[in-house]
Amino acid sequence: MYAAGAAVLLFATAAVVGHILENTYGNLHLAWAPLYAWWSPQVGPGTPAAITVAVAVIAYGPSLAARLPWRALVPLTWCVAMAWTWSLALIDGWYYGIERRLTTRYEYLTVIDRFDNIGATLRGFTQHILLDSPDHWPPHIAGHPPAATLTFVWLDRIGLGGGGWAGVFCITVGASAAAAVLIAVRSLADETLARRAAPFVALAPAAVWVGASADGYFAAVAAWAVALLALAATGGRRVPAFVYGFGSGLLLGFTVYLSYGLTLFAIIAAAVLLLTWRRWPPTLLLPLLAGAAVAPVAFTLAGFNWWEAYHLLVERYYQGAASIRPYWYFVWANLACTVLLVGLAGVAGLRRTFATVPTAFRRLRAGAPTSTDRLLGLVLAGFLMVLVADLSGMSKAETERIWLPFAFWLLPATALLPRGGQRGWLVAQVTVALAVNHLFHTGW
Repeated sequence: MYAAGAAVLLFATAAVVGHILENTYGNLHLAWAPLYAWWSPQVGPGTPAAITVAVAVIAYGPSLAARLPWRALVPLTWCVAMAWTWSLALIDGWYYGIERRLTTRYEYLTVIDRFDNIGATLRGFTQHILLDSPDHWPPHIAGHPPAATLTFVWLDRIGLGGGGWAGVFCITVGASAAAAVLIAVRSLADETLARRAAPFVALAPAAVWVGASADGYFAAVAAWAVALLALAATGGRRVPAFVYGFGSGLLLGFTVYLSYGLTLFAIIAAAVLLLTWRRWPPTLLLPLLAGAAVAPVAFTLAGFNWWEAYHLLVERYYQGAASIRPYWYFVWANLACTVLLVGLAGVAGLRRTFATVPTAFRRLRAGAPTSTDRLLGLVLAGFLMVLVADLSGMSKAETERIWLPFAFWLLPATALLPRGGQRGWLVAQVTVALAVNHLFHTGW
């Protein structure tokens, strides 16, 4: 409870200080700091659905998660996460909550026609990143490698064009991150811990930003990369380990071409390998590395230079609001935004994680880690990704959306919460999400 109270105080402080800074100096470029959001109290068609999903999971989620067959629990968690995300998004209605999200002047769908010749566009991609370049890319296209935009180009090519289909895609795929997290936790730790985390992962407040943003889709791709790596590193089950390994490598390589920041997933990939090194099958590393090479080789041969684009992006970043947004504020206010992503239950779980680290580390050094110790390693790797992103200076505002891929790996900490208090913590989770979507209009 003390950790949750401190988290509430942190967010309140960030909001007050942010209000003062914006009204005094105008140096945040945020209407409701630290969030990229506008004060807009409302109810909408998603309100009754969101409340219904929340009440059902609070009432039955913990017991069902404990006794359902595993094969049923994983897809059910995905379905519940989808229902929760759809409900929250539709609080703003279909147009503002789904269809319009990816069609604003900042977004990917505005440049679909510039990819008529994909090869030529990839070869010239870096020439349009800087603000003073001819026909410069809108912010989100300039801020990401081209696989992000190409995803929506390919959707358009198969007849699923427009903001509506893009939103459906992002929510459907993005919600699957919940299932991937459970699979990874079961493989690395044990099934009991995965089951205890399931209701919290399904009702994560992060769903507010999964629906509908491309970062939700990025989070799912990265989450499945980790899940497949965990399966591969523990020897697989019914599928050969080399298949999981190649699939994991393929997705890990692809994530780097979805978002530059997802290179930080090397941290959690390394953690998975370290936690399982005694159990590695002999066919793990070669397929993993082969899969990881596919996207970099393909994009490089197509003419896109990742390193050149990244350095140009850093320059573009400081051509905009980042040049005046104060580092000293966002380096802690970003963590306040993370509170909203993982919820108060996530914060309480993280407090328990940090409290047990010394004991877990001693067991790890002795070569006798427990399942809980391996769960701690996974969560700490997620936290390290957040910390590196935060200290980098490349995270000033909008982290409630940008850090979605990292936040999903903090949520397994909820498995450490007392079993008897699960429903109370679930109430806290849904309260955060419902409050955000009913009081603010979130945007990007």
